[in-house]
Amino acid sequence: MLQEKSKFELLLDERIIHILDGDINFGKLVINGANSNITISMPYLTSQALYDIAAKFGMNNICYGQNRYEYLYNLLSLCIQRECEMDLIVLLFSKKQFVSKLIKQPRGIVEYAYSEIVKAVIKQINHILYFYDNELVQNGDVFVIRELSSIVRAYTPSLKIIDRKYIKDMSDRAIKDILDGYYDSAITKSRTLLEEVFCYVIEKKGNKPSESGDIGKLYNQVKQLYNMHQSKDIDKRINGLLSGLEKILSAIAEMRNKGSDAHGVGEKRIKIADHHARLFVNSAIIMADFILSVSEKAS
Repeated sequence: MLQEKSKFELLLDERIIHILDGDINFGKLVINGANSNITISMPYLTSQALYDIAAKFGMNNICYGQNRYEYLYNLLSLCIQRECEMDLIVLLFSKKQFVSKLIKQPRGIVEYAYSEIVKAVIKQINHILYFYDNELVQNGDVFVIRELSSIVRAYTPSLKIIDRKYIKDMSDRAIKDILDGYYDSAITKSRTLLEEVFCYVIEKKGNKPSESGDIGKLYNQVKQLYNMHQSKDIDKRINGLLSGLEKILSAIAEMRNKGSDAHGVGEKRIKIADHHARLFVNSAIIMADFILSVSEKAS
């Protein structure tokens, strides 16, 4: 069966590529009613910066003999082919990418500027996508391209099979993020992994996953469909483990809201350490594998 065409191919529009590589700015950011010296644009991606980004995806060999536009175009194209395009988009919009652009600004200004620039850039991209009857939306920790006036699903798992190979691939990518120092991205992948597994096992039961993007609601659907509620007839140690899994889920969802690159601003954002990121990734893997096992047993 042919693979469904990725909507992210719409981002290969020449004008959008020039936005993403920082070639185009949209004026000065207004702070406290006055123009600042901060331009509204994506960080300017030098050839070296593009090389470093491509290296994170094992694709740095595509740069030779190309200008910056061609480099980013080909990098995005290849990521789409390998189904890691969302990882690239998340990376391009992550706060860490804005270091050189905002490093000299006070911390309070950095938070505001980063948030406003991202919103403004997405708005400009959507001016172009409007002519394709689509728009780019940041939905929690996921970037999606949806048809105008449609409901955003956080994830559409029916497009692919979720199995242990998928869990391993996602966890390997998350661990690589940790090794590269991208702890926020690792937390994002942990949350996404659970969300995708939940949606998949819900759909296996012939039900429609919650469209709210609330991972807690998705888990409650899974519990109802697979009769996973704690029972007095089950060994109390098993019930204790189930209770622990729910606490893991709650912590990952909370970390995603306060600590991950999905919500890069706010006073409650916390700094993530290497060992904390590993804890969250490994906990998500355990829970994802457990839920998949429950689904397989029910089948």
